[in-house]
Amino acid sequence: MFKPLELFLGLRYTRSKRDNHSISFISLASMLGITLGVLVLITVLSVMNGFQKELRSRILGMVSHVTVSGTDGILEDWQSLMSQLNDGESQDNVSDANTLDNNILGVSGVQGAAPFIEKQVMVTSEFGTPQGVLISGVLPEYQGKVSDVNLLEHRIAGDLQNLQSRKYGIVLGVELAANLNVTLGDKVTVISPKARVTPAGVIPRMKRFTVVGIFQMRMPDYDSSSAFIHLDDAERLFGMRKGITGVRLKLDDLFKADLATRQLQNQLQTQSQLKNHYTVKSWSEDNASLFHAFKMEKVMMFIVLGLIVFVALFNLVASLVMMVKEKTADIAILRTLGMSPSGISKTFIIQGSIIGIFGTLLGVILGVLLATNVENIVPAIESLLGRKIFDESVFYISEIPSDMHISEVVMIALASLVASVLATIYPARRAAAIQPAESLRYE
Repeated sequence: MFKPLELFLGLRYTRSKRDNHSISFISLASMLGITLGVLVLITVLSVMNGFQKELRSRILGMVSHVTVSGTDGILEDWQSLMSQLNDGESQDNVSDANTLDNNILGVSGVQGAAPFIEKQVMVTSEFGTPQGVLISGVLPEYQGKVSDVNLLEHRIAGDLQNLQSRKYGIVLGVELAANLNVTLGDKVTVISPKARVTPAGVIPRMKRFTVVGIFQMRMPDYDSSSAFIHLDDAERLFGMRKGITGVRLKLDDLFKADLATRQLQNQLQTQSQLKNHYTVKSWSEDNASLFHAFKMEKVMMFIVLGLIVFVALFNLVASLVMMVKEKTADIAILRTLGMSPSGISKTFIIQGSIIGIFGTLLGVILGVLLATNVENIVPAIESLLGRKIFDESVFYISEIPSDMHISEVVMIALASLVASVLATIYPARRAAAIQPAESLRYE
């Protein structure tokens, strides 16, 4: 005889052709429901991971992994700090107590450092609309080490390297340039909030700049409200002769930014020769609310889509309960022949688990295939429909990004399998509770 007997009976009940058609339909519906739920969960979470990765890469193309600034808004003696952060990486051990060790400051992973001055200003032009702008004073030779603004894929016209000291050039975001109605070679006026006293009264500082570059990061907040000028020009415009706003750092691993931030903060504060105080922040702190919203949205999406699986599990419970009702006589005969109540329970647990296993495996296979090919499937659907699903002018992306994590696939598969097994416990216990004498009385 086939052994174990519970497995034999569970497989037989699963593929039995004598079953009631409604039970077979409900079982099939529950299996397809599990498949659909697992498929959708894997695909949607992969797409959300892709969106988060794409957004993170675009944000970090403008901001730094770690920012060192002064607590009072001014960072003095930044040249020595810059020298250590840029050149100290090759130093394995520094014995001089008066020298900052980059292996501690940058967690031996600093790829580059760049100083900056950052202020809110008003920018106007002759034919455009005045715009509030976050303007950054940078050194072009250093800025490329921490920012992607000057990459070829982000350049519309001109170059960040065109910024020269006392030449008063400016690089604008593409939407900002469109709002100001300017292009390369045109003039714009930058109005600083820092006022100056003249015989005519208190008036704001302002300076005419020449547009020497236009960039596009495909992020509305940056393309419409960001601009760059040379650090020396920013010092003169804002009257910051004694210091700058801070220093931006880029690490070889962006996920080590929080660790680098803590160690860098501790090291800077324990250096007795440093007279001013420092504030160190990572990219995750500067954008905490945005990425927290992404995380919450991902969790809620997992819960909502997980309900698809739970609905399928209710169908599984219903089909097993109906199967137990139909097989009451068979169960009574098996009990009479000596099969234990635990054996009856195992039979129906195996039957329900088979449905859950097949549904989960099919969902994982289809979900992985869809998640890894969504970037090719969506263009095919757009071509079939004759319209764009994701308009680049609205969503700032031309295709749906996907970033499938194996750990999430394994977690979804395990959760579905465990839930499928748990769903069989109630019908199995009902089957085990059937009394042979009462069930066969009217047979």
